[in-house]
Order: sequence, then structure tokens, then C-alpha cells
Amino acid sequence: MGDADRTATGGEADSGEVPFRRVAIVGMGLMGGSLGLALRERRPGIHVTGIVRRAEQAEDCVALGASHAATLDMAAGVADADLVVLSTPVRTLIAQIPEVARHMRPGAVLTDMGSTKAAIMRAMAQVPWPIQPVGGHPMCGKEVAGLEAADATLYEGAPWPLTPLERTDPAATAGVKALVGAVGGRPVMLEADRHDRLVAAISHLPYLLAVALVEVADEVADEDELVWSLAASGFRDTSRLAASDLSMMLDILATNRRYVAAMATRLHRQLGRLVVALEAGDAAEATDLRPRLTEARDRRIAWGLRKKA
Repeated sequence: MGDADRTATGGEADSGEVPFRRVAIVGMGLMGGSLGLALRERRPGIHVTGIVRRAEQAEDCVALGASHAATLDMAAGVADADLVVLSTPVRTLIAQIPEVARHMRPGAVLTDMGSTKAAIMRAMAQVPWPIQPVGGHPMCGKEVAGLEAADATLYEGAPWPLTPLERTDPAATAGVKALVGAVGGRPVMLEADRHDRLVAAISHLPYLLAVALVEVADEVADEDELVWSLAASGFRDTSRLAASDLSMMLDILATNRRYVAAMATRLHRQLGRLVVALEAGDAAEATDLRPRLTEARDRRIAWGLRKKA
């Protein structure tokens, strides 16, 4: 079955015994650090090595319990790992794939935590056999970045799309599914291009919308600075994503620009329809505005109930 023919299938929070005994995590920020903390807490038999860029980061990884050991030496850090996890910004991650693969042992599994998948999987397709590529994307996070924000419970209940290649050994995919379940995530098998289209709508577009909201409020503040004093929970909640890590978001937008632009076009169309209804006045309330607001409210409530179930 080829990549394009895969359907999305969910998994349980615990997908079986994790087959990896030595895990190397490249990039010990929020996501990598949280994975290390979760593995050490839930699977103490797994040895975790963190690969970082600075000596003080290596010391912090061990001191905070995110890894058993940490090193600045990429080659040494991944050499004996059963599983290597790339947890750096997407474009950095893509550039690291050939170097990391060059130092991995034959048969080891390579996965990632990147927020886009098509560009990453094209790079992983060049990894030599018998290294086993399995793309991944935990759908969770925080606005703040860095190891100090790491949390062992971050992945609890989080959907975690997995995008193996057609050549990937099913045992390797099963192993990554088990690891996802072990840290509380919910594995979802998903073809890479389909992943990028869907997350553009529910993850990447909301970031652009939050940025636009901040820009609008900032324009208003130039006219009347009292606006910031009045901003309360509604604005804080809807603009929260604008505070996300900038390097991470630029990489996401750059590697998923086609789908994000398409979703932004859809948003522009929907906002345009709402503006027309608003400008039409009372006559539009019964014929367009109220029904649309009602439908959106009901769908959002129903979605929330399904999510909790």
C-alpha cells in the first residue's frame, strides 16, 4: 500500500511494549525535553540521550531529568541508539536528516516531531536502507519554548500523526506507535500530504489569524491606547498563538505555504461573507447572519462534546 492510499486510523493511548532500549533525542527544547521526561517517568528501562548545541544545555538536560546523558557530539549521541528522534525546527530538522542517518546503526529507526510532514518525508526518503524512517507530529505544545518549559504530561491525550514511508518496515512503525502510546499520545496513521492539508486548517491558519488579530488591535491602539487596558479573556484566548516561537512558526509556514495560503483564502472568503451580512443591517440578520452564527456555535459545541467523549 503506497503513501497516497493510506487512510487515517487512530490508536489507543498505549499501543504495546516499546521495543527501543536506547533513545537519542536531537534537540532538547519543549518537545524533546518533554519526551525525555515522559520516557524517564513512564519507561525507566529506556536509556535517553539528549543531543544539544551548548554545554550548559547538556548539564540542564541531566539536572532536570530529561535525559540520562547529554552530548554536543551528534555522531556519538546517535551511534548506538535504537531510535533517534529529531526535535528541532522543521528546516533545521530537514538539514540534519542526512548527517544523523550517516551515524545511525543499521536497522535503527528515525522519527521526528516536525509540524509539517511532506517536506520532511521527502528528505527521509533519501535515508539509506536499512534505517527505518517513520515521520511523526505530536499535536500539542505551549506558547513558550525551551527545556525549562518541558512537561512530562505534555503528550497526554494528544493526537500524534505518524507518516511512515512505503519502504518502512511495519515493525518499525509499530515500535514508534508503542512509544507514542507509552508517553500518553494517540497515534494516528496519516499520509504526509493529507496531514499537511489538515493541519493547515486547524493549526497553522489559527496562528496567522492570531497574528492578524494582534495587528488589528495594534492599529487601533495607535488611535486609542486604552484598547490594551480593556483587552480581556476573549482577546487573550483568541490571540494566544501569536506569542508562539517565531523560528518554529516561520519554518512551519515556509514548508507548508501552499496549504496555509489555500486555507487563508478560504478564511478571507468566509470573513467577506460575514462583512457583507453585517453591512446589510437588520435585513440580513434573519436571512444570513443569525443562521451562520447559530450553525457555527452548534458545530463548535458538538465538536467539543465529541472531543471529550
